[in-house]
Amino acid sequence: MKILMVLTSHDQLGDTGNKTGFWLEEFVAPYYVLRDAGAEVVLASPAGGQPPLDPKSDEPDAQTDATRRFAQDQEAQAQLASTHRLTEIEAADYDAVFYPGGHGPMWDLYRDIHSVALLESFLQANKPIGAVCHAPAALLQARTASGEPLVKGRQVTGFSNSEEEAVGLTKVVPYLLEDVLRERGGSYSKGDDWAPYVKVDGKLVTGQNPASSEEAAKALLKLL
Repeated sequence: MKILMVLTSHDQLGDTGNKTGFWLEEFVAPYYVLRDAGAEVVLASPAGGQPPLDPKSDEPDAQTDATRRFAQDQEAQAQLASTHRLTEIEAADYDAVFYPGGHGPMWDLYRDIHSVALLESFLQANKPIGAVCHAPAALLQARTASGEPLVKGRQVTGFSNSEEEAVGLTKVVPYLLEDVLRERGGSYSKGDDWAPYVKVDGKLVTGQNPASSEEAAKALLKLL
């Protein structure tokens, strides 16, 4: 199995002056689920190189077994520091794709033409697509072969309005992910705030929040 993981290159949290990026747990938990299952994992991002880490995701209260494992894993750290540019990636080379969240994807992966084209290629090839927390933002511009939004008519989840409100960023983010998933025709549902919640619809896997990242990766593996 060869699985692509696509991370954000965006590091500015709106106009706040604060940093954002990818959320550590949402990268490392799926990374190890996939690696431990024997998959080859390849990392990519729009800009290539080291993706920006949301500093809040590396604070003491955000640590998990997976983040602690990553802190000791020099090979994984080196891989993260040298992600491929999305322009170098061909969907045909991979069996599945997984997008970790963090707020960054709401700005860059939402509109990145290479990411959108990649997702449409995976969709047309009927290969599994996974996205967790804010990363379903990457799905919003992708369309089916008939021109319909990728998420239209599909069971999906993602970071909820109530969770965005709880972190005080409803006025900072460029849009509310839950609202736009619904606007694009997605059949959005959610579980309790901060609890694991994953939806699988055909070959599409979405997870609601950081706690859902490991289960989303396991669901992706099942599709393989």
